[in-house]
Amino acid sequence: MADPAAAGTAGDPSRRPDRPRGNRRAALVMLTRALLVAVCVVLAYYLLPMDRPGTLRTVMVLVGGVLAVLLVFAWEVRTIMHSPYPRLRAVEALITTLVLFLVVFASVYYLLERASPGSFSEPLTRTDALYFALTTFATVGFGDIVAVTQAGRVVAMLQMAGGLLLAGVAARILTEAIRTGLGQRRDRGAGGPDATGPDDRS
Repeated sequence: MADPAAAGTAGDPSRRPDRPRGNRRAALVMLTRALLVAVCVVLAYYLLPMDRPGTLRTVMVLVGGVLAVLLVFAWEVRTIMHSPYPRLRAVEALITTLVLFLVVFASVYYLLERASPGSFSEPLTRTDALYFALTTFATVGFGDIVAVTQAGRVVAMLQMAGGLLLAGVAARILTEAIRTGLGQRRDRGAGGPDATGPDDRS
């Protein structure tokens, strides 16, 4: 006599015995990819030349960087909605967006200090600028590095506002994208084994 549980898993692709193994493999791939992207972004921050400071250059980096964060986030939301693993894809998207956000503002702080020495309570190296960007985002407020000039404080306020949006609005958008992705995955699964594509079985 056939096992009802086995029969059920045979007809439902989402309940196949190899599904957990596929989920673990997908989680490992996406986490590794997110970490590689984060490492590449940070390496670019340290290696790209930023030795010609200027007010216009600083403004261009700020505007262009914020636009890049928005474009990357919009692309990540789209991929979440079409991914067979929307929750895992959302974690990858959050890591990528957060690292890019911090590096953009660290670059602006570094360029601002070089263009207008004394903008902060002490001269900033690239590591100092990244440290200040992270402490500002985390609202830790150690107080060892603070913005002194009006320009420095305006950029810090922009980062604070962007951090609040990233923590609030962006989190809500990611949640909705996950729900959409899960709904589409259920729709594909409801069509039977023939309705699932190669991505669903990986």
